[in-house]
Parts: sequence; C-alpha cells; structure tokens
Amino acid sequence: MPHLTRPRFAAALAVLSLLIGTLVALPARAADVLLSQGKTATASSSENAVFGAASAVDGDPGTRWSSAFGDPQWLQVDLGTSATISQVQLSWEAAYATAFQIQVSADASNWTTVNTTTNGAGGNQTLNVSGTGRYVRLVGTQRATQWGYSLWEFKVFGAGGTGPGPGSGLLSYNKPGFASTQQSDGNCFECTPARAFDLDPASRWATATDSGWVDPGWIYVDLGATAQIDKVVLQWDPASAKSYQLQVSNDANNWTTIYSTTTGPGFKQTLTVSGSGRYVRMYGTQRNSPYGYSLWEFQVYGTGGAPNTPPTPPADPANPPQLIFQDNFDTPAGTKPDASKWRADPGIGQNNELQVYTNNDNVQTDGQGHLVIEARRQETPGTACPIDPVSGKGTCQYTSGRINTGTKFDTTYGKVEARIKVPKGNGLWPAFWMMGSDFLTGRPWPYNGEIDIMEILGRETTKGYSTLHAPAYNGAGGYGGSYGLPGGADFANDFHTWTMLWNSTGITYQVDGTTVFTVDKAQLEATRGPWIYDHPFYLILNLAVGGDFPGPPNAATPFPSRMLVDYVRVYH
Repeated sequence: MPHLTRPRFAAALAVLSLLIGTLVALPARAADVLLSQGKTATASSSENAVFGAASAVDGDPGTRWSSAFGDPQWLQVDLGTSATISQVQLSWEAAYATAFQIQVSADASNWTTVNTTTNGAGGNQTLNVSGTGRYVRLVGTQRATQWGYSLWEFKVFGAGGTGPGPGSGLLSYNKPGFASTQQSDGNCFECTPARAFDLDPASRWATATDSGWVDPGWIYVDLGATAQIDKVVLQWDPASAKSYQLQVSNDANNWTTIYSTTTGPGFKQTLTVSGSGRYVRMYGTQRNSPYGYSLWEFQVYGTGGAPNTPPTPPADPANPPQLIFQDNFDTPAGTKPDASKWRADPGIGQNNELQVYTNNDNVQTDGQGHLVIEARRQETPGTACPIDPVSGKGTCQYTSGRINTGTKFDTTYGKVEARIKVPKGNGLWPAFWMMGSDFLTGRPWPYNGEIDIMEILGRETTKGYSTLHAPAYNGAGGYGGSYGLPGGADFANDFHTWTMLWNSTGITYQVDGTTVFTVDKAQLEATRGPWIYDHPFYLILNLAVGGDFPGPPNAATPFPSRMLVDYVRVYH
C-alpha cells in the first residue's frame, strides 16, 4: 500500500544519522598494517561448509565463520611469518562470545594469551594487545547464546608477517568522491558523489539536469592511499552508461584504463579488474538513456588504500527462529489494541483513498480472539477526499482503522506472519505490510522501503498480492506477484495465514504454508534495482476504502465491512 512521496530533503539527514550510528569500530593505529586478510585460517569447527574459517579473514563484511554449538571453540590465522601484534578487531554476528581469549604462538602448539575478556557484548570490538607470533587465535570459552560463535571479520594488525594476503576488502566506503556534475533538485536532492560510496542502496549520485546530461560524465573516489584494485561493483540507476571505462590514477590527473566496455547493460555489474592507484574513476562516454549518469553504489575492492571499517551487516534469523513478537488479541470484546504493541495511525489516507482513519474508533477486539478493523459509511465534516461516486460528495464519506508498531517494535529479517479474514466488496482494500522504520524519523517514501505482505482488492477476492517498493521500483511499478488459492477459492470466505520469510539473500512469501512468490536479492539487483531491505521495518494493519489500486466503492459495497485478524507473530 504505497505512501505518497514526501519532500526528499529529509533523506540526507536520515542517511547521515544512519552512518553515524553504525561507525562504531575504532580504526587501527597509523603504524599498524592489516596482516590477516586473505591468509590461511582454520577453526575448531564450522557450522557448515558455507560458514568456514576463511570467511572471517576475507575482507568481505557479508561473509562469516560460524562454529558448532559448544564450548570451547577457536579460530586461528597463520600470518605467514612472525609478526609483532598490536591490535585485533572483531566483528561479531549475533552469536558472540561473552568470554574469550586472544592468543599468539610461534608454532601453533604453544600459546600465549595477550587478551582476556569475560564480559564481551558482541558487536564491533577493537582490542589493543601486545605480543609476537606467526599465529593468532581467538578461543571462545562462554557463548552469549545457545548457538555457537560467529564472526563476520577477524582482523589482526601489527608489523611484520608477510603483508596483506590475496584477500580483497571494501576500500571505498565513506571515502571522498568527486564528479563531473551533481544533481540537486526536486527529483534528486543532494545526489552528490558521496552517495555512491555510503553503502546506502537508497541514495545515489546523479549528473546535473542542466549541464550533466552530456558525454562524457564521470565520478571518482579517493581511497586515501595507493591500493591494488581487484573488483568494482556498480549498481546503476536507469540513467546508466552503455560505454565507459574504469580507470586508476596516483594523482587524479593521469589515468590508466583497467576495464572498458561498449555494451554496458546497466543495473548491477560486478567486475573483476586489476590495477593500482589511489584514485578509481568511472568515465562514461555513451549513455543508455536520454538522461545523464547515475549510480546507487560504486564499490571498490582490493588491498591497501586507507579503508574505513564498514557497518556490520545485520544478523540473519536463527535456526530454528525464535518468537520475538506476538499478539493473539485474546481480550474482552471492545478492547482497544494493546498500547504497548500498537499505536493508532489516524488521518486521511494516501493514494486517492476515500476514508478517514480514526483514532482507534474503528479498531477493537471482538471477545472471540480477533482484532476487528471496521470500515463504515460515516461522513467526517471538515475533511476533503476525492469525490465519492455513491454520494457525489467531496467530504470524506467513510471511516476505517490503521494501526502500526512504529516506535513500539520493528525487526530486520525474520518470519513475519498473520492469520486474517478479509472482507468482500468493491472499493475495499485490506492490507498487512511493513515500512522502513527510518520513515518515522524523516526519510521519505520510497527511500525507506516498503514490504507488502498481503493486499487484497475487495472487487476480486480470489487474488492476492505481495510486493516490494523502493526508489527504483514503486507504486504500480513495484516488484511483486499475484496469486490465488487452490481451485480458485475466495480469500474472503475464511481465515488465511500470510507469511513472509526474510533474510539477507531474499524474501519468500507464503499463504497457508504454500510458497506463492519469491524474491532473490541478486536477481532483483540485476534486473530492477537496489535491494534496500537490510534495516529495521515496522508492522502495519489497515482497511482502506477506495483508492487508485482497488477503485471506488459502489452502492452494493457492504458497510460496515470488517477485516478480522486472528494473530500476528514475528520470529527471528
């Protein structure tokens, strides 16, 4: 149920607050060198083949090592030769250690402890240590959860060793960007070069409308020091390059081309390259559209440079998932929604809807274990809605209810489900959906992201819809699917359970346990645009009347009409 776009200047503030909130790891000291990246790593155990030891030292913040479920467990890295160790950085997944030691060894047999922690809190930890050895080991002795130990990154800094290994890390995060031009108007406010290097898939750089929709157009990043570049990831807006070069330079004046194409497809490109330089540039010479050049993300990987530590990715749901939110609505008839879980969301609806959402006057439990959201034919004096075809009036002729968990509960990933019975009738529009929580702090739709788990049109209740909305695909162009019940059964005849299974690689939608639509993150990025669903979202339940999608009610639409919710549950 898409919201209307608000002024976009708030997006810049939201991006800044997100970045400040995630930069929690301290940098290595100036004299320290990253010694562990790409080196040989071993472990006491691995949960499975996907979560091997090497994933903790590969420089990729999206891969991890995860151990078996038991104490003790260890992870060690071979630096290749003896080194003086000065710092260890740990980036924990949700399965972290409350008690562990950092140890060094010359032979991987006799170990010396250089740090002992008994009150670890997980997250990003930077430990200043002092020791010498070829091998560095983390030994976990007490887990914070019933699961094992899991690290996104295990970084060892110091002097000596054999220098950085072949592993590649993200070098461009939050580094200074420069471009031929930049756009700043109502369609793309403050679309500066920095937006391409912020790891925020909902912000972008674009060339200026008045002078930038020309060839050539370019953007480059200053990595802070010379680096060996081995991979570049480009996530294009539809304003993409057909012909362009990737170039490197040591002075931002003299450029060497390390990749060139005349058939750029746009969308997401992951390019294996080889070159050395402090600066990396995308130099576009022919556009795929009449518009300029625009990138949601421009990521540079390699070794060297002066990288900033990127944010730790959110943890995928546990296996098996654990219940973290539920409401069974088992209260006496007439009880309003639990104020510790839900808040009313009153006001006139979006999308040319005809109802006024009241302050929970239309929402209550029925005493039989159901929440009731009731749409009524009820005029609200002093309001203005599109003309109601039944009454012919422009005063809002209907009331209904909308509640959400904003400021009460949100989640990143998980199993989200509700058992719902929908009403039937022209113009009715029941929905169970989610909005990115940064919407509540000023980031406008669709930059915050929207996940529609269930939408039903009262005029066609044999069909359901599940859809994603983002800056690159939203409204009628959202990414989603429609589906029906076996035998063409009517959704309005009974309760049905809508479930969303959501993690870092995609989303699976189910109805009554049967998969009806899947979203693969990689495919989405390669065909439609950025995946923007790696941050907290809150829950919404509502029953709209009229609007662009369902169309208006007519004289036969039954009022009052009721959407019944048996339960809402979220697992992580």
